[in-house]
Amino acid sequence: MNFELTDEQRMLADTLSRFVAEQYGFATRERIASSPDGFDRAMWRRFGELGAIGALFSPEHGGFGGTGDDIALVFEYLGAGLVLEPFLGALIAGHAIALDGNAEQRAWLARIVDGEAVAALAHGEPDSRYELARVATTATRTGDGWRLNGTKAVVLFGEAADGYVVSARTSGDVDAEPGISLFWVPRDTEGLALRGYALIDGGRGAELVLRDATLPADALLGRQDGGFGTLEAALGRGVLALSAEALGAMRTAFASTLDYLRTRRQFGVPIGSFQALQHRMADLAIDLEQARSAVINAAAALDAPRLVRERALSAAKYTVGRVGTHLSREVVQLHGGIGMTWELPLAHYAKRLVMIDHQLGDEDHHLARYIALGREPSETTATSETSEAAASSTR
Repeated sequence: MNFELTDEQRMLADTLSRFVAEQYGFATRERIASSPDGFDRAMWRRFGELGAIGALFSPEHGGFGGTGDDIALVFEYLGAGLVLEPFLGALIAGHAIALDGNAEQRAWLARIVDGEAVAALAHGEPDSRYELARVATTATRTGDGWRLNGTKAVVLFGEAADGYVVSARTSGDVDAEPGISLFWVPRDTEGLALRGYALIDGGRGAELVLRDATLPADALLGRQDGGFGTLEAALGRGVLALSAEALGAMRTAFASTLDYLRTRRQFGVPIGSFQALQHRMADLAIDLEQARSAVINAAAALDAPRLVRERALSAAKYTVGRVGTHLSREVVQLHGGIGMTWELPLAHYAKRLVMIDHQLGDEDHHLARYIALGREPSETTATSETSEAAASSTR
């Protein structure tokens, strides 16, 4: 495995790191977080000009990256600066469009990559928890299109989105993988209503309600009843992105804590000279490297066969969830009372790390999923068994 960045990736890393450090300071971030949209549209366009959005997509889809390494690189630097702009929705919804969209739907990709449009995924529902296949929203064929009914919960930046990739059931039981279809739903769709709210770690979410929302026939993304595979692949990129974002946030929180221990003095010496605190920081440094390794492994497996990919993604999400929760507690405690204050950026990093654990499946969910995937036959085994069964039937 090659751990070195390409020249293009190194240039993007330098540009993005410098831009976030110089243009996205904590005061700017707090101003954006309290704004009506929860993000800055002008800043979103600037990220598009920098190529940060384009790096999430392959050249055939209007970008210039799209690999696991590209996605991890961008989101690690976004996490380091607690960037609020709607990158996650752009990545997940954009990838679904890239995989299955028609020509008209794919035209949205260019606007997303340029930072001119905001896209969101509307998949989670009030009672779906983290189960990917549990979809109660329904889509019914009409004479010339579709009618959607249901409710989607915690749609990130739903109020500001120009369009949504919406999952709906076109057949099957409520928790069956077959029977899920995906639709591109423009913001101005008749029968679509939104209720927005602020999120605890910054930005905004929305509840999306569909009451006889009417869509044309070509609103369908890909094949009817065949949306689960696309949804899993797109959300897999989201899991990698969140894992890398957590890594960036942990790296920054760790560095600021180390600096604090070196400068804060008690009994005439820096508190970082106390052996007990050194041991705690050493443990955090080991945990941080474990998280980094898990993210690197997940990025490398993004284009691997499904079971390899999904196990690596769940392993990474479990690891950053466990490490991030532990690190967020430790860095606050190592700062003492000041670690709880709103004015200190550290408290916001700790809060974001806790919330990342609950997005797209927490550590308990992904540990159970990792174990369950390990019990499934691999693609190689399944192919071998199928071939042997076919050979036996001819004897």
